[in-house]
Amino acid sequence: MARQLDEQIAGRFPVGQRLRVLDVGMGQGTQALRLARAGHSVTGLESDASMLAAARESLATEPEGIRERVRLIEGDGRETGVHFLPGSFDVVLCHGVLMYVEEPDPMLAGLARMLAPGGLLSLLVRNADALAMRPGLAGDFGGALAAFDTATYTNRLGLSVRADRLDTLRGTLAGIAAPLHAWYGVRVFTDNVDNDVELPADEMERVLALEDRAGRTDPYRGVAALLHLCGVRG
Repeated sequence: MARQLDEQIAGRFPVGQRLRVLDVGMGQGTQALRLARAGHSVTGLESDASMLAAARESLATEPEGIRERVRLIEGDGRETGVHFLPGSFDVVLCHGVLMYVEEPDPMLAGLARMLAPGGLLSLLVRNADALAMRPGLAGDFGGALAAFDTATYTNRLGLSVRADRLDTLRGTLAGIAAPLHAWYGVRVFTDNVDNDVELPADEMERVLALEDRAGRTDPYRGVAALLHLCGVRG
């Protein structure tokens, strides 16, 4: 999934361009470090002190050239205006965060203001229009039926959180001057596969190719577990 997201983001910019990236709710910094290794300047914003400590530990093991491209800040994605000037970034990532935010629109507006003209706002959200797929494919037919009537679900951490709808976010992005440029399905066929499952290299390549193709193709992308939305600042 991580490689899929990186390729979709990079496809917006000329090959070799060094980007200024803000990773909001970066967690342990996995994607932030991956982007720094690719040559980009990355600022990670994280409100959870334990996650931030883990990110700092991981960063400390990297070569100096990568360490100097990364800045880690303790802070909330709803307060980006406190930490940064408008237009400071080419890319703002908000992956796996919106489901924890009760009123996401003000935060998204603030993130859009951080973008330079032509900058990319990258959102990864749970697909509220496909919540019945996971329980249904797992054989939990009662849970699948119940999922049609709600936009909340229980995530892998056991927390009850909110999913988002494509049409709603399309309207939100248009309203904050970062209209939807492209969107993809993520985890079309692999949502019920554990994250720690290891596959032989050739099989993994087939899985990645399958997910990439399905994530760009209707009707498959519409029933993906996650949606990757790319809004571009006008």
